[in-house]
Amino acid sequence: MSVRGQTAKLGDRAAPGDEVLLDGKQIKFSASTSQPRAIVYHKPIGELVTRSDPEGRATVFEKLPKLSPGRWVAIGRLDLNSSGLLLFTDSGELANQLMHPRREIEREYEVRVQGGLSAEAIQKLLAGVELEDGPAKFKRIDALQGKKDSGTNRWYRVVLAEGRNREVRRMVEAAGGRVSRLMRVRFGPVVLAGHLAPGRWEELDASKMRTLIDATKG
Repeated sequence: MSVRGQTAKLGDRAAPGDEVLLDGKQIKFSASTSQPRAIVYHKPIGELVTRSDPEGRATVFEKLPKLSPGRWVAIGRLDLNSSGLLLFTDSGELANQLMHPRREIEREYEVRVQGGLSAEAIQKLLAGVELEDGPAKFKRIDALQGKKDSGTNRWYRVVLAEGRNREVRRMVEAAGGRVSRLMRVRFGPVVLAGHLAPGRWEELDASKMRTLIDATKG
């Protein structure tokens, strides 16, 4: 066997495009077409984003499709009392890229606030509030029209470009409010589809996967 015109020795490696001959005949290698996979899961309230719980509570992984070889990796988290869009991938590298703070990938939520938010509180949340793990601010806050309010509760749609633990809840509390419902509806370019019921999942097609991967290149 020869590689790049030289007799191959144990440990030699061939790079893409290198000529490899075996008994004088060229060996052609096909490029790997394997691409990461990802699924969208509509997390219901009451499920934990963990593989197992010592207290026996339900986890999101129980309802995901089996993956062999490998396993699904959660891209971010939602706390026990939050619901909505969760992304999972079979690529740890892709998950890390999507979660890295420098990417500033947007997360969008529908939030119900007890008593609503005053104009002053909204301005404060847009300007930035101080949390125990550093400052945080929303990129946008919009009153959610058409969403049924309950008593003095009011719904908002908020967008931020990071995903720290319980960040939305802590931000609203820092501005003097209290979140009573929280639902993620978008992660980067992926939007929670209206037909996807709580507890159900669907796999991203090739076009949506390309868009998701492109989000890591910004």
